[in-house]
Amino acid sequence: MDVLQLDVSGRPQAWITTREAAVIYASDGVAWTLGDPCQVLRGGWQRITGRQSRIEVHSIIAVRGAVPSRAWRQAPALTNAKLFVRDRFICAYCGHRCLPEDLTREHIHPTSRGGQDTWMNCITACRPCNGRKGSRLPEEARMSLLYLPYVPSLHEDMILRGRRILADQMEFLLASVPRSSRLHG
Repeated sequence: MDVLQLDVSGRPQAWITTREAAVIYASDGVAWTLGDPCQVLRGGWQRITGRQSRIEVHSIIAVRGAVPSRAWRQAPALTNAKLFVRDRFICAYCGHRCLPEDLTREHIHPTSRGGQDTWMNCITACRPCNGRKGSRLPEEARMSLLYLPYVPSLHEDMILRGRRILADQMEFLLASVPRSSRLHG
């Protein structure tokens, strides 16, 4: 189970482990939290009071101070796993839902013809459709797109990373995802 780390303004920064979150708690680096505690970590016993140290780790934490931010990047990193989730494992040409191992990253404008490896030029395609299109443009292959590509927002990117996301984390992230996003469907 991972913890969603935010900066103090509420911008998602990273997925971290509960142990990494505990270090932030112990160093008084947590500015505020959301969600219910997801794990309780217990430490040693205090000699004077006889009480055991305890840290309740919440599923969403905002970290004080300057956190290196990936939020200023123009676009999130493109990976096949995130692309397939963005496109809901559906081939953009035939519309069939496929298993990840039966899917490919398809370049609308082929790289062999100067197309870029970007979110706006890549869609999910099944192997047969990708082979049928080859290094042609969709119009040349007489294959039309059933949906259009888009660049995921920072909040969508956090969802697309494929982690086991808790309900309160998903609710927080989806609140900032446009209603038109395929992630709402």
